[in-house]
Amino acid sequence: MTITFEDNLPIFQQVAHIIEDDILNGTFRVDEQILSVAQFSQLFQINPATVVKGIGLLVNDEILYKKRGLGMFVAADAKKKIQLKRRDRFYKELLFDLLNEADKLGLTTEEIIDMIKQLRKD
Repeated sequence: MTITFEDNLPIFQQVAHIIEDDILNGTFRVDEQILSVAQFSQLFQINPATVVKGIGLLVNDEILYKKRGLGMFVAADAKKKIQLKRRDRFYKELLFDLLNEADKLGLTTEEIIDMIKQLRKD
């Protein structure tokens, strides 16, 4: 598996997003162990300290929890927490940017809605 990291976001945050994506799509399930730091480090070909920092973000958000001597596991309400966090980001960042650009282009709300509906069909 080859991962290409983006330049606009620190790698440890991208690692956290990848793990979140794996939780959202069911790769990692509730109370299931995720890959070890060494496995992630080897898989992504990055420094283990970077992986630890990314996992630390998820522990702080209570998406992952540690079982001493065993590793990191997915918390019971991890999927819901990720969805809420991402919905908040979607609303505050992505929609704001979308509407700001739409204003610059002179698009009406109806035109934006029509575009969204068309994309959903495609």
